[in-house]
Amino acid sequence: MTQEAILRMGTAATEAGENKAILRSTDLVVDQIYPGGRRGNAGDDPLVHILGVSNQGGFRHLGRREQPKLIVLTTTMNELHWPDSIDLETGVLTYYGDNRRPGQELHQTRRWGNEMLRDAFARGSNNLDRRHVPPIFVFRNTGNYRDVVFLGLAVPGAIGVRPAESLVATWHQLDGRRFQNYRATFTLLDAGRINRAWISDIQRGAAHTPNAPSAWSAWIEHGQHEPLRASSSQAYRSKAEQFPSSQKDVELINALIGHYEVDPVGFEWCAAEITRMLLPNISSIDVTRPSRDGGRDAVGRYRIGPLGSRVEVEFAMEAKCYSMHNSVGVRQTSRLISRLRHRQFGVMVTTSHVNSQAYKEIVDDGHPILIISANDIVCALRSFGIRNHSDLMEWLQSVDRKAGAAPP
Repeated sequence: MTQEAILRMGTAATEAGENKAILRSTDLVVDQIYPGGRRGNAGDDPLVHILGVSNQGGFRHLGRREQPKLIVLTTTMNELHWPDSIDLETGVLTYYGDNRRPGQELHQTRRWGNEMLRDAFARGSNNLDRRHVPPIFVFRNTGNYRDVVFLGLAVPGAIGVRPAESLVATWHQLDGRRFQNYRATFTLLDAGRINRAWISDIQRGAAHTPNAPSAWSAWIEHGQHEPLRASSSQAYRSKAEQFPSSQKDVELINALIGHYEVDPVGFEWCAAEITRMLLPNISSIDVTRPSRDGGRDAVGRYRIGPLGSRVEVEFAMEAKCYSMHNSVGVRQTSRLISRLRHRQFGVMVTTSHVNSQAYKEIVDDGHPILIISANDIVCALRSFGIRNHSDLMEWLQSVDRKAGAAPP
């Protein structure tokens, strides 16, 4: 049967051996759904038949763990504590390791996921060892039975990311106890279809064959990243895209709004810290005095380029602590735009969203304005380990202390 036949299979077919035979012979196509069985147990997992790996776990491998033939990473993309994410425009995947237990050493995980991450990134940064990095296949669970979506073929690292920063051990907390986990940066390669012939080669232990995708071979031979980039057809985000999707994230942003309900000026300091989180190349950011802000709540400088040849660009920030029922409109964005000086860019930080008219005008008129909305704020907080009300209050208190210590 053809690849398209997979989508047409009904419940009865997915429970039959015919489905297993299809999965064992199919190619892998980016964003294609691969259905599993419908019996309601671990045996339904389609990855067992597609790649020959085990039927459970976010990390899976084929062969010896010290030198696997292939690795499979699975994700839900909606885990609050482990915010795996893909930047579709750059092809960069951020993936978190499998140590989620306080009191457990970083590499002592049940499925050896962090150990395999360590080894893959170490080999990937060395020209001589790169051939020993196994193909890494990434899938997302759909939430429907055990069906999965193929996200792509991944390799360690990314363009513009130094090897030392590609795999970072970060501290997290769970129920007041601390532990370390990895945050890994991968590139999803420009390989829209993985043919069955190459999968069969890999399963036999021979990944370096003419059947391998050219983008993968280019990385193996030269360390060259050829990402699968997908430009967005929509230049601006909708209201829904600017808001957090989960109830826990909504509660987090509402707690932040509530903290500054009687002190909206204090939110300017919070917005400056969030901007720094999202733009790590900021060299300085200074919150302006309310009586002398000139229409700008903060001004700063952003570094561009390598260490020996940097350029610093000035920016101005505006902060709006609005309830999620209100929006930033044309009047507020026009105020920021009018205050931008020559060669400056602007940052609009809001706990709500920018309405469609204002957002569209920014994009259509080519104004250099970065929009940081409620969802961006939540993502920034979570990436820095702030995941619940207690974490947030502790962080906000540190921000408030910094604001109180600032000279008048």
